[in-house]
Amino acid sequence: ANLAPPRRSQQETMGGASSKVCGGCFSGLAGSRRTVPDVSPYSQQKQVASMQEAMALQRISAGSFMPSPPRTARINSVDWASPVPPGNSAGNVVPLDCDFELSLRDVDATQGSLATQLDTDQPGRATAASFSRHRSRFEMEQIVASPGSLPRPLSVDEREAAIRSILPTATYQMLAKVPPRLLSSADSASQSLRRNLAKGATVVFISAGLPGKRFTFERAAALGMKVVIIEHPDSWSRSLVEEGIVAKFLPVDMSQSSEAVFEQALAHIKSLGEDGQTGAVDGIATFVELSVPLVARLCERLGLPGHRPAAVDSARNKHATRAALKAASLPTPKNYLIKTTAEVVEAGERVGFPAVLKPASGAASLGVKKVLNGAELVETYEEIVAELKTLVVTSGALVKGDPTSKAGVDASNVIDLSVIMEQYLDGPEVDVDVVMSGGEYQYAAVADNGPTMEPYFNETWAVCPSLLPKDHQRDLKELGIASVKALGFTSGVFHVECKMTSTGPQLIEVNARMGGGPVHEHNIRTWGVDLVEEAIFVALGIPARPIVPEAPIEPIAYYLLPADHSGVVEAVPDMVALLKERSDIVWARNLVKVGDKVTGPKEGLPTWVMDIMVTGPTAREALDLVFRLVEEYPVKVRASC
Repeated sequence: ANLAPPRRSQQETMGGASSKVCGGCFSGLAGSRRTVPDVSPYSQQKQVASMQEAMALQRISAGSFMPSPPRTARINSVDWASPVPPGNSAGNVVPLDCDFELSLRDVDATQGSLATQLDTDQPGRATAASFSRHRSRFEMEQIVASPGSLPRPLSVDEREAAIRSILPTATYQMLAKVPPRLLSSADSASQSLRRNLAKGATVVFISAGLPGKRFTFERAAALGMKVVIIEHPDSWSRSLVEEGIVAKFLPVDMSQSSEAVFEQALAHIKSLGEDGQTGAVDGIATFVELSVPLVARLCERLGLPGHRPAAVDSARNKHATRAALKAASLPTPKNYLIKTTAEVVEAGERVGFPAVLKPASGAASLGVKKVLNGAELVETYEEIVAELKTLVVTSGALVKGDPTSKAGVDASNVIDLSVIMEQYLDGPEVDVDVVMSGGEYQYAAVADNGPTMEPYFNETWAVCPSLLPKDHQRDLKELGIASVKALGFTSGVFHVECKMTSTGPQLIEVNARMGGGPVHEHNIRTWGVDLVEEAIFVALGIPARPIVPEAPIEPIAYYLLPADHSGVVEAVPDMVALLKERSDIVWARNLVKVGDKVTGPKEGLPTWVMDIMVTGPTAREALDLVFRLVEEYPVKVRASC
């Protein structure tokens, strides 16, 4: 949360020929002396008295663009912990203003554009070896050296000075007229008001990610947003302008340093509203992990609602996360930050075995591996550091270095080579999807994850709602919420990963954005909560109060099937026919084709080969169904000789 209301840039001289502030309280100001009036909406705006009056509020300077969202049809005992705070009334879900369908276009990770390459949610995760292909400087910094060259967080004094020099956003001026009581309820009337306040807002999305995230922009368009996408020029999302889904696509070369990307994105955002197509920026958001630190700093610089950069940086640094939890007296596994080879033996003695090694700063599970003894510890540590040290920056890209070549700059100068060793956490893993608003959680739903494929921790299946004992669900939910708060977050949508170990709940990590993959789908199908919508509300400074039914709407199960051995794909099932045969399948797709080479767990990070989601009368029945389908419709792989 910011220290003051979100505002937009203000001219130093008010009322003169060069002023861009129009009408209202400032129309009579003149003179060359710099004037900074009291622009607090609460000191100038008269609040409405009723819901009817609030719904009639009009946005100023919205711009001429009118979104055209596609109108396509969606595929249409208490053993779970309630995802809403105690005392919150659960009610009927407010129907979406426009339906949308989930895009399941395949992406070839080896031939993908730079824009899609930046999205760590794609099937297949980054490993040190995968850096043999070119990666952008921005991507490199955010994966292995976050926050990289992004500006440091502002101090309190700097934040207040910046906020005093800018004016309220159009959204905030509308919010200032609405009594808090009209927005504080989780009911249909308040949700309709929140949607009405968001309608017409100019929202900037940093990074579009994979084509599968098209639904995020369709939902924003359905809410009446004037969406602006800032992304690398080769992004698939550029075509959304022609389709009428987004107002603008503003290209930024994402192969540059994080600092250069920040400055160019900032300049683009400051120019919004000048051509009359959109208004000035109302909020900034992202659903791409690597862009979260960038968005936090853009919001801070512009005085917009958003995460504190320091909180984001702590969440993305595994050692800093553990320190924050320990300071808050929350459960923390034994861990040790290894900075040099000389500390490896001591780390093993303090943490013990089994343990997990992972780079302290990173994303997409880069370099995460389980070790069972001292010999494996030394070998794995040296392997991780050696791989990172071989990376070089050449022509703005990160590549695996050639020892015989003098081209490029040693990337170890900017990469954090620290590795964290921490106690291996046994027990079942869960995701806790959290919506925070006003410093408190408004929604926290628990979904089970199947056992990860070790030693690389490849994800497998998931089921929602959770099948764990209710008291375990409650403990995991409480830890997830407490972890978000311990890191310094007060508002936003979070994807929190935890484990119920033999000694109690433990945190794996906090992601300061909506989870990828099936996360949006299973939350909206099971609980009726649209995490895209709630994330946009928070980005605009609108209170988030999702409406949650008293019982799950539609239990789901999901399987992202990894190859069980290395070889060549001989046959794949007919997913089109399968979808036609059954109405209880949400989606089903092959992630490989005949002739593809795949990797099994004995040789390295396993290749995902199939992606399937189903529904069922109960969570258990849905999970049993997805297990049965992957057995009946296998991807056949001929083993390597």
